[in-house]
Amino acid sequence: MNETQAPANPSYAWVMAAVTFSLTALSFGVLGSVGVFLKPLAVEFGWSRGDLSLGYTAITLSTAAATVIWGIVADRHGARWIALFGASVLGVCLLLLSQIETKTQFYVYYILFGAFGHGALSPLYANVGLWFKRNIGLAIGVAISGGAVGQGVVPMITSLLIEARGWSATYAILGAAYLLIAIPIALLVRNPPRPEGNTGAEAPMMADGTRFPLPPAVAVGWVAFAVIFCCITMSVPIVHLVPLLTDRGIGPEMAVSALLVLMLAGAAGRIIGGKLADVIGPLQSYIFMSAAQTIAVFFFPLVTGMAAIYVLSGLFGIFYSGVMAAFIVIVRYMVPANYLARSMAVVTASGWIGMGLGGWQGGFVFDLTGDYIWSFRNAAAAGIINVSILVLFFFYIRRARVRVAAAQFAT
Repeated sequence: MNETQAPANPSYAWVMAAVTFSLTALSFGVLGSVGVFLKPLAVEFGWSRGDLSLGYTAITLSTAAATVIWGIVADRHGARWIALFGASVLGVCLLLLSQIETKTQFYVYYILFGAFGHGALSPLYANVGLWFKRNIGLAIGVAISGGAVGQGVVPMITSLLIEARGWSATYAILGAAYLLIAIPIALLVRNPPRPEGNTGAEAPMMADGTRFPLPPAVAVGWVAFAVIFCCITMSVPIVHLVPLLTDRGIGPEMAVSALLVLMLAGAAGRIIGGKLADVIGPLQSYIFMSAAQTIAVFFFPLVTGMAAIYVLSGLFGIFYSGVMAAFIVIVRYMVPANYLARSMAVVTASGWIGMGLGGWQGGFVFDLTGDYIWSFRNAAAAGIINVSILVLFFFYIRRARVRVAAAQFAT
C-alpha cells in the first residue's frame, strides 16, 4: 500500500514533524505521569487505585469523544489554531489540578485536559501525513515518537518534583512550564499544501498502481475496532508498571526508571514501526507489532530482577510504539485526503477508549484480587483479539481487491 513515484516533500514538512513531536511529548507526558501521582494522591486523600485510575480513564474517554469533532473541524479549516488552543489548555488544566480537593475536581480537570487539550492536538497527525509525499510512515513515526519521549521523561521529572515539593506544587510547576513551552511551539504549526487533485477525495494509490479497494468508512471501521483491543493491551503496563514494581519493594525512582526505559525504547519503536510500514505495508507492520506486544504484556508480572524488567520494558516499548505508528499510517494509506483528519480521529478515539478501559480494568482488577496478575492476563487476552481482527481484515482486503480486479476485467 505504498505510493509510487511520489513528488518531493515540501521544505516545511520536517519542521511540522518536529513541531508535532514536541507538542505530543508535552501532552503525553501528563498521561505517563498519572501512575506517578497515583500513590501520593492516595496517601493525601485516601482514594483507591481504582478511583485514581479513573483519572487516566477520564483523559482517554474525553479525548476519544472530542478528537472526532476536532478532526472534522481540521478537515475543513486546518489544524493550526486548534493546536494553539489545545496547547494553552494543557497548562491551564495542570494549574487547576494543583488545587484539587475532591475527586469530582480531579475528574473534571482531567476531562477538560483530554477534551480541549490532548484531543485538540490529535489533528496534527493527519497534518503531518499530508505534508509528506515520500517516506510517509517514517515521518509519522518520527512525529508521534515525541509521545513516547514525553511519557518517559516527564514522569521522571514529575517523580523528582513530587519528592522535593509535593504533588500540588508539582502540578503547578508543570502547568507553568507547559504554558511557557507549548504555546510558542504551537505558533509554528502550518496547514499543509492543498491535496493533489481537485477535491482530494480520490482513494489513495497502492504500490501496484491501483486504488485502495475499500470505502473509507469500511476501512476505518475495521481498524478502529481492532485498535480498541490493541490499546486495552498496551495501557496496562503504561499505567500500572510503576505501582506493580513498587508493590514488589522496588523504590519509586527505580520503578520510574523502568517506565523511562519503556518510553525511550518506544520513541525508537515508533520510528521503526513507521519505517517498517513503508517497507512491508502498514497492516503487516501492525499485525507483527501487535503480536509481539501481546507476548510482552503477558510476562510483565512474571519477571523478577531489574535487569529482566529493563529488558522486557525496552522490548514492550518498541512493540507498543510500533503498533501506534502502524495504525496511524494505515489510515494515511487507506483514506482520501479530504477525510483524513476525521478518519484518524475516529481511529485514535477508539484507541483512547481502549486505553481508558485497559487502564481502569488494571486498577479495578487489582482492587478485587490484591495482585496485578489478572490485570495483565486480561490485557494479553485483548491483544489476542486485536491480532485476530487484523488477520481477518488482511484477508478481507485481499478479497476486495480480487472483486475489483474481476469487475474491471469484465468491463
